[in-house]
Amino acid sequence: MPTRATQQTFPAFRRGFRWSRSSDARLLGLPLSEMDVRVEDTWVAGELAELHADLERRGVAFRPHTWVSNDWFSPKGVPGFAIPFYLLHPRLMRLERKQMLEVDGGSREDCLKNLRHECGHAVQEAYRLNRRRRWRELFGRSGQRYPSGYRPDPASRDHVQHLRLYYAQAHPDEDFAETFAVWLDPSTDWRALYAGWPALKKLEYVDEVMNEIRAAPAPVQSRSRIDPLESLSQTLGDYYKAKRRHYSPGAHLPDVPTDDLERLFTTDPGRARHEPATSFVRRNRREVRTLVARWTGEYEFTLDQVIDEMVAHCRELNLRAVGPERTLRMHFALLLTVRTIHFLYSPRNWIPL
Repeated sequence: MPTRATQQTFPAFRRGFRWSRSSDARLLGLPLSEMDVRVEDTWVAGELAELHADLERRGVAFRPHTWVSNDWFSPKGVPGFAIPFYLLHPRLMRLERKQMLEVDGGSREDCLKNLRHECGHAVQEAYRLNRRRRWRELFGRSGQRYPSGYRPDPASRDHVQHLRLYYAQAHPDEDFAETFAVWLDPSTDWRALYAGWPALKKLEYVDEVMNEIRAAPAPVQSRSRIDPLESLSQTLGDYYKAKRRHYSPGAHLPDVPTDDLERLFTTDPGRARHEPATSFVRRNRREVRTLVARWTGEYEFTLDQVIDEMVAHCRELNLRAVGPERTLRMHFALLLTVRTIHFLYSPRNWIPL
């Protein structure tokens, strides 16, 4: 709950987004319910219009309803989905990036990917597709317990590859939503891209079933909004504490062995005048973190914790950075990439949902 001081300060900010001029400390004290942001007249409205254009190009009459909440999600039994509040104002996007080091859906390409994915969930709920025998044969049981994590197989060709971390493998509902998103994307020649993959049968099924129902009214017409932003009393500060905790694997971080660090840097006392490895890592962490996140699909927030561990090891070993800057940076990125891939797809580890 907000403090008395917060209650006195922020109500006046609801009109004109005066909170947009607040410091991070004050903004983090603002309850989500008082953000008062809407999709209309934002860049996200343009991407939502693009989603509708995709549906129109496919001849699909259905349009999902949307609302603002604290994350991307489409609830069971609701033919619509939530859009996260932080995308709806530049100040909130800056805070999201500062807190989480990236913005999920913060670019046009990523936003459209998320919109198409969530639209897949909404279509499934609107037409109760998961009740169909063929749907269950291809995707599995929609009613199976939703896991707290999943262990993907990067070599699998049974699933499409769309969102990061092989998300289609998380649950049958996610498999369908990802398949739908690939089918809907006008820039993807899915027949050629997935030729020879078992996943092609799923794409062909989506094509077949959407051609069947494209002009039909949806059996489920609910306009329910689950956890709309105005109902959430949590402050932004508490929201980010919970979010960082969710994406923090704790002790289960990709391990970077000290042997690898000693091969990358040096403990040679004769090189003591060279730059400390800790300084080199800190100076290059942002660029390398972003590159490795792009290559591996891992979240930048998680990678940043791994880099913190690397800095600590470099300090303990008194390592020095010796060699051309560009070469060292490349090897630093490769080391982080290899350890992250090994961690993510080890049979012992699960990716949290």
